[in-house]
Amino acid sequence: MSTTTTDSATTAPVFSVEGLWKVFGPKADSVPADPELAALPPAELRARTGCTAAVQDVSFDVRKGEVFVVMGLSGSGKSTLVRCLTRLIEPTAGTIVIDGEDVRAMDKSRLRELRRHRAAMVFQHFGLLPHRTVLDNVAYGLEIQGMGKAERRERARKVVEKVGLEGMEQRRPGQLSGGQQQRVGLARALAVDPEVLLFDEPFSALDPLIRRDMQEEVVRMHREEGRTMVFITHDLSEALKLGDRIALMRDGRVVQLGTPEEIVGSPADDYVREFVRDVPREQVMTVRTAMRAGDCEGPEHPGAIAADAVVAEAIKVVSRSRKPACVVEDGRCLGVVDHERLLDVVAGTELRKEAV
Repeated sequence: MSTTTTDSATTAPVFSVEGLWKVFGPKADSVPADPELAALPPAELRARTGCTAAVQDVSFDVRKGEVFVVMGLSGSGKSTLVRCLTRLIEPTAGTIVIDGEDVRAMDKSRLRELRRHRAAMVFQHFGLLPHRTVLDNVAYGLEIQGMGKAERRERARKVVEKVGLEGMEQRRPGQLSGGQQQRVGLARALAVDPEVLLFDEPFSALDPLIRRDMQEEVVRMHREEGRTMVFITHDLSEALKLGDRIALMRDGRVVQLGTPEEIVGSPADDYVREFVRDVPREQVMTVRTAMRAGDCEGPEHPGAIAADAVVAEAIKVVSRSRKPACVVEDGRCLGVVDHERLLDVVAGTELRKEAV
């Protein structure tokens, strides 16, 4: 996706998670405290202690303005993880910090403020109030905050328009399609203007075409607003489409954290390699990966292509011109790509590193 609107490398993280554990079962606190127990595989841990470690020693930062995707198969711990961020599920050990404030140290009042104002959740199951109109469902969070009726309804109207439901304000949830209901859920979260949007597999129950539309809605919203998002999914194509960075989970642990290009191009282990085996590399890998040192004629060259363009775009350019294409960034020539090197990337062939 790579549409982050801020210089995330130089800004403090919105969320910072360090050594996070969530263990279910008797004497759960003893598991992260005991290195021997903490190192056990899931089945052996259950056999010895009766405990299940849903999240195990997970650490990451979520940068301001990025879409951070947590991906994994069913049972990997991803939904438990996102619920721990706002203590909908109480963590067993570790630290969670939002804007420098310790989430685990928050009292009930601060926790309510966090959930109502700073980090809004969008669930797979929409949880709409069936007796309320679309407008009043969207305004519900603002009502809980104590905002006056006229003000909250006006703000809700603007958000309803933003998510493409203009003209449906007076309908009730039962009169809407699944995709429209999910848009209401998204609008309700947006209405409180949270610093972070937390998505827990919000589109997994939708039909493929509606799901694609909702993914495009997230991409558009992020591009226009630059809002920080944490997105949970089991779908690799969804993760690659939406994520600036992806944390891939297995058995409660993060097995690799990186950009889509890093995960597809340099899998950390055999599990990740198998996970990404069928990904069309030309749709994920960028020209920067394929380029070699060389001179070109600058940004006005008819074959010029941006360094962050995907390989599929470069293949079209090179095929049309039948000669190498310039790779440019900020008006500066970085190198060139040719047909052979582009096909090497598609095939997964290791390219020799060259100074550029």
